[in-house]
Amino acid sequence: MTPSYRGHLAMLVFSALVAGSFSLGAMVANDITPMALNAIRFVIAAVVIGIAAQLTHGLRRIDFVAPWRFLVLGGLFAIYFVLMFYGLQTAAPVSAAAVFTLTPVLSGVFGWILLRQVTTWRMALALAIGAMGAIWVIFRGDPTAIWAFEIGRGEMIYFWGCVAHAAYTPMVRLLNRGEPAVVFTFGMLVAGAMILLVVGWGDIRATRWTELSPLVWVVLFYVALIASAATFVLLQYATLHLPSAKVMAYTYLTPSWVILWEIALGRPAPSGIVALGVVCTIWALWLLLREGRSIVPETQSG
Repeated sequence: MTPSYRGHLAMLVFSALVAGSFSLGAMVANDITPMALNAIRFVIAAVVIGIAAQLTHGLRRIDFVAPWRFLVLGGLFAIYFVLMFYGLQTAAPVSAAAVFTLTPVLSGVFGWILLRQVTTWRMALALAIGAMGAIWVIFRGDPTAIWAFEIGRGEMIYFWGCVAHAAYTPMVRLLNRGEPAVVFTFGMLVAGAMILLVVGWGDIRATRWTELSPLVWVVLFYVALIASAATFVLLQYATLHLPSAKVMAYTYLTPSWVILWEIALGRPAPSGIVALGVVCTIWALWLLLREGRSIVPETQSG
């Protein structure tokens, strides 16, 4: 198997694992505050990535001359994850996953604003098709709801989280000073953990940790170890062997994977009319995979 095929396989696994965050997260979103859950999630992920960074490159490669860079990036990522779980308190997992597919479009906008990045016509077409599919799912396939812009509260909350995620992607390229990706990510995770521990300290203290259900702990370690640390490794491998457009393309598989997660967890699949939007996101994936090169940055979630 060539490195390119292994890169595609890595992104298939990546998108499936990220999708689990939506289905599993929705199951416990109302059992623990998003601040408390994500503060511990960042701490666990920082420890795991920190060990990996020390073993591979050494943590001395972090430039502490400008620590504000990590605070900016950690803050953006913390906003994304916290708003994701606030959104999942009311939004259906498939709808939330559809909102996430808007991130490449938003990332392209921020990429142009911050880095003056441009894209090809095929990329623009794929992003437009993916966005239309996402909107169709978000509004549950109801043209009347689209016309009236009747978007759910959870979807709107998570949308603003996706805006923060989209800003994060080009900011990484803007603020990185040559540190290896794993080392740079460790700095971001530590900063994000510090921010959440301070801002969310009240929620952390109020949480009765010993009384949490086993499911909450399963989800907590899933999002920290699988949806964060493991997917980071897969993403890094894929970016070394695939063009960024093809890495980004797998974002559009998220709603499809979430549907499979929902079925596996015993919940009903969305209606056929809603599935039309999912088909559009798969079409966008196909177009992006045919795109040979692009300078629109890849995205990451979980």
